[in-house]
Amino acid sequence: MNDITRPIPFLDLKAQQVRIAADLKPRIDAVLAHCQFVLGPEVVELEQKLAAFCGAAHCVSVSSGTDALQIAMMAEEIGRGDAVFLPAFTYTATAEVPLVLGATPVFVDIDPHTFQIDPSHLRARIEEVKAAGKLRPRAVIGVDLFGQPADWPQLRAIAEEFGLFTLDDCAQAFGAIHHGVRLGAAADATATSFFPSKPFGAYGDGGALFTDSDERAALYRSLRTHGEGAARYEVLRTGMNGRLDTLQAAVLLSKLTVFEEELDARARIAAVYDSRLGNAVTTPARVPNSVSAWAIYAILLKDGESRDRMQAGLKAAGVPSAIYYPRPLHHQPAYASAHDGTPLPISEDISTRIMALPLHPDLTHHDIDRICTAVLANC
Repeated sequence: MNDITRPIPFLDLKAQQVRIAADLKPRIDAVLAHCQFVLGPEVVELEQKLAAFCGAAHCVSVSSGTDALQIAMMAEEIGRGDAVFLPAFTYTATAEVPLVLGATPVFVDIDPHTFQIDPSHLRARIEEVKAAGKLRPRAVIGVDLFGQPADWPQLRAIAEEFGLFTLDDCAQAFGAIHHGVRLGAAADATATSFFPSKPFGAYGDGGALFTDSDERAALYRSLRTHGEGAARYEVLRTGMNGRLDTLQAAVLLSKLTVFEEELDARARIAAVYDSRLGNAVTTPARVPNSVSAWAIYAILLKDGESRDRMQAGLKAAGVPSAIYYPRPLHHQPAYASAHDGTPLPISEDISTRIMALPLHPDLTHHDIDRICTAVLANC
């Protein structure tokens, strides 16, 4: 199989590993030598470097992006009777965590161009919940979907008006910039994921919380370790086992050495897609005053049938694709009973037409040309 016909990887962690191998191996060997496999010195080093990278006062590493969301909400004592407002078009973890804690997710529609949570609909949903009087509005989770930031200035203004906690689900957008500042301190707390497919991913599960609050950071550190106090067997609160493995921290420290270069490469590839495909399909709109981390490059087709034809044609050409997300959350069986029945037409429409193209730093010029040629041939 030659370069012309070989399948193009949707994500190429092997190629990335080759680039960082000289830095990665000594870091892993160091962990194997000192044997501090949980919360070892590499974890402390990583937390310090990530906080500095995104400009937050504190970084608290945890075992996954989902656990980051849960710990942040546990710290606010969000639970039964509380309403947590979040976009209907995102990954399941955002809605899963409120339900696990006994709270109720209230689904909000999205902007039809950027796919981020719609601030005007958020306000309307908060007012609806307040008027109904059955739930207490407690929190807003804004998701920086596909690598672009949500409209945090507006979201924070609305949250402050109603006295709500703000949580930035930055799982897909670590490294993104909004109004000249990297995401990490746009909300009361920011949660991210180090799942391997993310722009900044580990070799297993992992995540982190960022905050400028000393009190919240201390709570997060306690909650991730079974609610411990100053001493190991002093248990101050109900917590969880949510610590980051030291080996994952070592991997992430190595990846951090090339992360900004990879962000630049992702941006260059997205610009080529824009230029080549913009007259044939709907390419991603940009959030104003922002720089995306480009976790996902999602195009829109005319309808579901067009998407099916496109995916079949790409597959035949050795070009992978993916659908994020085939169902909005309020249509998922697990969440149907939590939804109040409010129509969310934009989320419902986008889910039938959206499709993601490969975008990672190790795509070659030939790969990119093949992808664009295949898309254009199947429009």
